[in-house]
Amino acid sequence: MGNKISAAGPNETTGGMSLSPPPLHPPPASSQSSTETPKPTEQTAADNNPGTFEELHRKCKDIFPQCFEGGKFIFSKGLSSHFQVSHTINLSTVNPASSGYRFGATYVGSKQLGPQEMFPVVLGDMDASGNLNANIIHAFSQNIRSKLVTQIQDNKCVATQAGIDYRGSDYTASLTLGNLDVVNMSGILVTQYLQKVTSRLSIGAELVCQYGPQVPGGEFTALSVASKLTGDKWTLSGNISPLVGGAHLCYHHKVTEELDVGAEIETSLAQGESVCKLAYQLEVPEASITFRGSVDTNWGIEATLERKLLPFPFTFALSGMASLANFQKPQYRYGIGLIIGS
Repeated sequence: MGNKISAAGPNETTGGMSLSPPPLHPPPASSQSSTETPKPTEQTAADNNPGTFEELHRKCKDIFPQCFEGGKFIFSKGLSSHFQVSHTINLSTVNPASSGYRFGATYVGSKQLGPQEMFPVVLGDMDASGNLNANIIHAFSQNIRSKLVTQIQDNKCVATQAGIDYRGSDYTASLTLGNLDVVNMSGILVTQYLQKVTSRLSIGAELVCQYGPQVPGGEFTALSVASKLTGDKWTLSGNISPLVGGAHLCYHHKVTEELDVGAEIETSLAQGESVCKLAYQLEVPEASITFRGSVDTNWGIEATLERKLLPFPFTFALSGMASLANFQKPQYRYGIGLIIGS
């Protein structure tokens, strides 16, 4: 959802090859909790939950390459089972502002709600100028989860977002507040609801309200309706915004255990534009290699290669982007990266 703030921390990825530090794995559960048998009702409720509205297109989005330009080096070290730090160096000639050093830290609490779910989670990164991205994620219970995101630049808080999700047995309701300013009377309010109708079909809606002096007419409201259909090896999801004249459709198919393919179509009637993207993800377990690639109708080509240099804790990455919309002056971008982490 484009109105929400994008302020991912050092460990937070959106799919593809984002070249982030290795995730901090939760510590082993205590002997007492490991011997307890999960309640069947809780397990069934978790399996029947459709997820959040934000995760509607995640399966398709995860196989798209997340390219980078220039050079990137990341050193990550887990200081304990709960705490990890990372050091990142970016080198870019196209965007010099993104070049430089960043320090990142991640803390994972001891409240365990699942095999790979520990709360609270506090993560963030800071550059040499003191610009900060920070995320706090916490689960108050099995059903209620919250997230706080903030961005600080030039000693000013430029963006803030607070959200809460309630996960029911077969539905998820979410509320998000962004950039609230009581002085200038501005901000963004987003409400979302996703309901599982059958074992394969989920439907939902999203309402976005933005107000403030910078908004034409003082306020803006947009309603979107969405649906997701799931098969044994495929997922079809889409959402339509009638008032804005926009549509977003995604299809993901798992061909084999190693190969995933996906397609995405985004249409904007207001801009009179429609873009289609095709993507694939190929894993070669024998060589510890993952390929991702995509092509779109704007003559854009993206590809990444990620290889784990086992048995060492090294990950080597290559990235390439090409824009062929102007055949006389094509644009190319390349990147190379290395992650060292335990």
